[in-house]
Amino acid sequence: MPVDTATLLRWYAAEARDLPWRHEGVTGWQILMSEVMLQQTPVVRVAPIWEEWVRRWPVPSAMAASNQAEVLRAWGKLGYPRRALRLHECAGVLAAEHDDRVPDDVDVLLSLPGVGEYTARAVACFAYGQRVPVVDTNVRRVVARAVHGNAEPGNPSTRRDLADVEELLPRTRARAATFSAALMELGATVCTARNPDCGRCPLPECAWVQAGRPAHDGPPRRVQKFAGTDRQVRGKLMAVLRDSDTPVERPVLDQVWLIDTGQRDRALHSLLVDGLVEQTDDGRFALAGEGAR
Repeated sequence: MPVDTATLLRWYAAEARDLPWRHEGVTGWQILMSEVMLQQTPVVRVAPIWEEWVRRWPVPSAMAASNQAEVLRAWGKLGYPRRALRLHECAGVLAAEHDDRVPDDVDVLLSLPGVGEYTARAVACFAYGQRVPVVDTNVRRVVARAVHGNAEPGNPSTRRDLADVEELLPRTRARAATFSAALMELGATVCTARNPDCGRCPLPECAWVQAGRPAHDGPPRRVQKFAGTDRQVRGKLMAVLRDSDTPVERPVLDQVWLIDTGQRDRALHSLLVDGLVEQTDDGRFALAGEGAR
């Protein structure tokens, strides 16, 4: 079943959230920063930090001139801080090899550190208006329901998912880019995972609704927990190092997680392996880029 493009675009024009990275004058670099931050992180947490980053690092060379620890501190509690390290690395490449500008070609974007399939297509589409399919979790869910009549999308398949969205894209480039944003917005605000608000959906036809909104017949979605996980312990360790201007003694870090010392040790080791934390010659610990102080 096709998606009513004109209706969706009218709805988006009237109902789209006023997000700062959608404003006029936002550059490809600033779009790239927003897309990296938004991965697995809610908009409400990202927006204020993104605005701070735009002021602090308006171009890649500005970030490249900062050390890793500065970027990690500015990342704060967004989670998955390896994204920050990869973005810092990417900034260096953009400054040195791309005249301080984010490319508009998907294949070139894919050659940059930390830029995967989704991010490359999102930047090409939202920063430069390219007619390329952009597929995230929200888009997959809308397509599963409106087009295929399923309550939930199946397992991700890059080839299939891109082909599904490619078939829906309007032929004209400008409409295609806006359509991609609208499809994503619909999934984020109306066709949500847990409580889809079908009464507010602008689409005049939806295969799932027409089928009576059948329940998902596959295994239940796994809810990703945080409390008690290695991710939580890593976050607590990183918080101590972010708050310190000097390398930290091991006993200070040991105090952040006394529930399971083996888990704490494992989390600290993983931070060292990931390059987020460094150990000084005298055995103390610091954020990446500060271990040689």
